[in-house]
Amino acid sequence: MKIVDLNEKYYPTFACCFEEWSEEMTTAAIYKREWYDFMKLRGMHAKLAIDDDGAVSGLIQYLPAEYSFIEGEGIYIIACIWVFGYKDKGIGFRQQKSFGKALLNAAEDDMKKLGAKGIAAWGLSEPFWMPSAFYKKYGYKTVDKIAIQELIWKPLTDDVKPPKWRHAKKKPKKVPGKVTITAFLNGWCTAYLVGFNNFRKAAAEFGDEVEFIIIKTLKPEIIKEWGITDAIYIDDEEINLGPPPSYEVTVKMIRERVERLKHKKIKKQ
Repeated sequence: MKIVDLNEKYYPTFACCFEEWSEEMTTAAIYKREWYDFMKLRGMHAKLAIDDDGAVSGLIQYLPAEYSFIEGEGIYIIACIWVFGYKDKGIGFRQQKSFGKALLNAAEDDMKKLGAKGIAAWGLSEPFWMPSAFYKKYGYKTVDKIAIQELIWKPLTDDVKPPKWRHAKKKPKKVPGKVTITAFLNGWCTAYLVGFNNFRKAAAEFGDEVEFIIIKTLKPEIIKEWGITDAIYIDDEEINLGPPPSYEVTVKMIRERVERLKHKKIKKQ
């Protein structure tokens, strides 16, 4: 096993989170390219774990907090760490072989060299994907929580303040007479981008009845304005995208709101 920096050779695999068999993931990876090209000039780094057989088996990506879904000064956030975990797809199950530990150690060393005063990460308190318990084995502690999502961190200096989750500061405005879908587009998470793509394509099926609005959240000033990096709203209701609904379910959700709006218009006549 070896840990290497992300480079162009491995980018297609990285961008779709190793799911190169998935058309949804490989299509969504287009938006991750935009994020990567923007963020690699602003402190974002990524490393890959390469197995002895040459397969890319794990990844970690980390960036300054001001470009992310948390608030913090002088802090880097580990936005994702993932070791391939499918038994019947791709390269096969690669977890429980110390890839995660090796990736975390390499990333921590790098963030210290980059001048981080503290390192944050996020995980789930339940034993699903991205368990926070993984980080806690290596000295991270919970500092903020939303439902089962935990923000965990490790201070590196005495003067650093703990990070905290960002929270939405306002809701997007509705376009009068239309179902309005507002999609906040950052690009760090390919799984979210699958949901984004499903809503974008589904909205197009309804023509002028649906307004699809994209708000790009690459820049810190936009993130601060909204308190959001990734979210999809139908009118003023935020949609749960963990995991993202299928395309068919997405079409059904939009159709229900289109029919509801039509009914209201008829009642007013």
